[in-house]
Amino acid sequence: MKKKGLMLMLMAVFAVIFISGCKQNVGSPEDNAVVEETEEDPEEEGEKMLFGYSCPDLSNPFYQVLKDSIATELENRGDPILVRDAQTDPALQASQIQEMIDAQVDLVFLCPVDPEQITGSLEALKEADIPVINLDVRVDEQDLTDAFIGSDEENAGKVCGENLTERKPDGGKLVIVESPQNAAVNARITGFEEKIRNKGFEVVRRIDAGGTETGVQAEMAAVLAEDPQIGAVMCGDDRMALQVLQALSDAGRSDILVYSVGGSPEVKSAMADPESPMAGVGAQSPINMGKTAVRTAVSLLDGGAYEEEVSVETFFINRDNLEMYGTDGWQ
Repeated sequence: MKKKGLMLMLMAVFAVIFISGCKQNVGSPEDNAVVEETEEDPEEEGEKMLFGYSCPDLSNPFYQVLKDSIATELENRGDPILVRDAQTDPALQASQIQEMIDAQVDLVFLCPVDPEQITGSLEALKEADIPVINLDVRVDEQDLTDAFIGSDEENAGKVCGENLTERKPDGGKLVIVESPQNAAVNARITGFEEKIRNKGFEVVRRIDAGGTETGVQAEMAAVLAEDPQIGAVMCGDDRMALQVLQALSDAGRSDILVYSVGGSPEVKSAMADPESPMAGVGAQSPINMGKTAVRTAVSLLDGGAYEEEVSVETFFINRDNLEMYGTDGWQ
């Protein structure tokens, strides 16, 4: 415990406090190794717990807001948090988790870059007797974690499919933008396709967005040039949708319905424009996920009862209820 006490003392002196909104960029790699904490009374330092947060990519607004939500809840308790951005690199995530083990964190909030490659780190955490709360994307070896908290991904896709069938009861040609290597995106697309099955829709192209979603805009532009009869596009997440919207704008097409899963300020702002093709989003709530994660962590560490699996509600946002959720932040 002397090592952890020294770590907390150094954090109290040198760490920069920043509990911010949806930061879109995290700057240089040096900026990514972040420690967040609240001011502490040195006499009470021994009562504080040190938490770790490891995620794939802090430039993704979802993970940034999830981090902010967790950090805010911990700030209210006076507990510091060690934040690490893996920058989509499984090897970097592994080394960063080892840093957390060396710092003797009390618990790790983990969003894995790769659900399989993270296994070695989970074994190391288990060996160090450090609990793990798995967030957003399930790890392959669930028995090495203490709880899983994620969005109801399949429902997020279903609500988009339901709205599309209402707006286009006769069906039509459809493009799906997906990421087959991403389990969460797969669940969303599965839910969407379940709702449009046998409803007259033809999927004419599947665009694989890959890990960074680069190239979606160019591929969408090519699809539009090949087949002008496209009636709708379903996107696995908001970053894919933003590229699709740009391609449609460049092509002068506002007649195509675009759906997504997420609920970022950028997508909701696009939806607020009555001329925008953005039709609706299966909304996630990283804010509620973060709050649930901290409640679960506190109960776990206190030896109390907690749910080992929590599915945070997802719901549909379109122009009809957009005002309720606003466009300046996540829900």
